[in-house]
Amino acid sequence: MPTGRTRADAGVAAPGGRVRRLPRNDPRQYDDLADEWWQPDGAFAMLHWLAQARAALVPPATRPGATLVDLGCGAGLLAPRLAGLGYRHVGVDLVRSALVRAAAHGVTPVNGDAGAVPLADGCADVVAAGEVLEHVPDWPRVVAEAARLLRPGGTLVLDTLNATALSRLLAVRVAELFPGVPRGIHDPRLFVDARELIRECARHGIALRVRGVRPAAWGTVRWLLRRAGVSLVGGDAPRIVPTWSAAVLYQGWGAKQG
Repeated sequence: MPTGRTRADAGVAAPGGRVRRLPRNDPRQYDDLADEWWQPDGAFAMLHWLAQARAALVPPATRPGATLVDLGCGAGLLAPRLAGLGYRHVGVDLVRSALVRAAAHGVTPVNGDAGAVPLADGCADVVAAGEVLEHVPDWPRVVAEAARLLRPGGTLVLDTLNATALSRLLAVRVAELFPGVPRGIHDPRLFVDARELIRECARHGIALRVRGVRPAAWGTVRWLLRRAGVSLVGGDAPRIVPTWSAAVLYQGWGAKQG
């Protein structure tokens, strides 16, 4: 979820089918698409798949009252994937319409900027930063906040888009050609170089490991067909799988040194 705005106008479908012109990465796009959040085959379908993959990196809570702080939580898509792990789930986001939906799924909502979180130092056993770093104008500031929020030994988990020509091509120019993919959600100027992210995390005492991931091909094809109105029965649910290259989309995880 974004915490800042950049220019480069993009058309976004608003309620009632109308289209309004908004800058790329403008948070108001999420208000226009608010009803799509919990639609499995909706505009945010891939965020569901990524939430499942991100949750797989979250370790079970090791103490009573453990807290997971979810930066850029959106409508709380991570919440059902954390069931049984033992965390109080606190979600931080700028978009109030998304937080209303997150609260309905058991998330404690905090309206705020991921780069200036109104929570105490060391309050989190886990910080999740899923699909947020590529939406902020100052991602090192968000990394610093994540480290501040983490208690010693706490875990950071994240996923984001790499700052490569291939990523800009596939995640923006190609992706936005497909039906059902929101136009203007990403500003490619904000994508995050994986090597720089590793170095920045190290500065804050977090030894981040990264790996490339991608949507499973057949699941993605099935989703696109359903979005195009093709009726399909059965088949595997779409999911995110590891891949040999982190040049486009990648996950990161690591513990804060005590």
